[in-house]
Amino acid sequence: MTAATVGRDTRRPGFRHEVRLYAGDAEFVGATLDFVRDGVRAGEPVLVAVGAAKIERLRSVLGAEAAGVQFVDMAQMGRNPNTIIPVWRDFVDTYGSGGQAVRGLGEPVWSQLSPPALAEFQHHEALLNLAFGDNPDFFLLCPYDTLALPPAVIDQALSRHPFVDGRPDRIGAQYALEGCLNAAFTEALPLAPRQGPRSLAFTLRDLQAVRAFVRDEAEALGLPPNRTDDLVLAVDEAAANSIRHARGEGTLRVWAEDGHVVCEVADDGRIRDPLVGRRRPEPAPATSRGIWLINHLCDLVQLRSTGSGTVLRLHVALPGPD
Repeated sequence: MTAATVGRDTRRPGFRHEVRLYAGDAEFVGATLDFVRDGVRAGEPVLVAVGAAKIERLRSVLGAEAAGVQFVDMAQMGRNPNTIIPVWRDFVDTYGSGGQAVRGLGEPVWSQLSPPALAEFQHHEALLNLAFGDNPDFFLLCPYDTLALPPAVIDQALSRHPFVDGRPDRIGAQYALEGCLNAAFTEALPLAPRQGPRSLAFTLRDLQAVRAFVRDEAEALGLPPNRTDDLVLAVDEAAANSIRHARGEGTLRVWAEDGHVVCEVADDGRIRDPLVGRRRPEPAPATSRGIWLINHLCDLVQLRSTGSGTVLRLHVALPGPD
């Protein structure tokens, strides 16, 4: 499979979320350059969020026109995929007022992602359609490398983008928004390891014990003090949410997996907003900030909520070898 031959971009009313397929690094610039250059020449604000090496390739080919583009390293912007939508939202709100068309190039999936991170990036792609579905004129192009990514990942990408490779019409049967949104919120998480998880049941009077339990477990697993503090705060927020919004109780489990400390908070409550924690909180005191804060404290957050309850699984990376 090779990258599509791309001419001038299709004009669009509303949000155009498009996947563009390319085959290997040699095709990346050819698959994306016209999109970026057309935006610059049309006077549209352009934000490019890809890996550092690809940023340098685009800068080099764009030459002086690179000054009309904002570049962000996706490895930093997407450290936790749950924090990407707020970046796009800030960009659109800042530059897209008054009917101004804006465009973004974002590569959210790459071959080195762990399975849990890949799942959350795929859910993020589905949720973009909900977050910007009523936006007046935002064109977001998501390149996918068909050589680096397995066919199943490409198929998932096609199901999460209503447009593909510069075609003017929606791709219809391959694009299934409702199913994607349901999966983003209800798809079962992988089972925790059989050996290793330690658990603590809690109620309102146990929040201090929750914090102490997380701190002891994280330190024993080798998490540095500053990241232990972040994880303790994040779990405290999750447990407080269980007490506030469920029946006042929950269960905490902690284990190590794939170079991360993982904390899971489960309760019998129900969250109905798929974008919870992905919108910047309003300044009003009554606004809930718990999941927003958790997303910004952790390296990966997995949230699932069904009729039987809610699970928040928080991942914080352990330090690598020297």
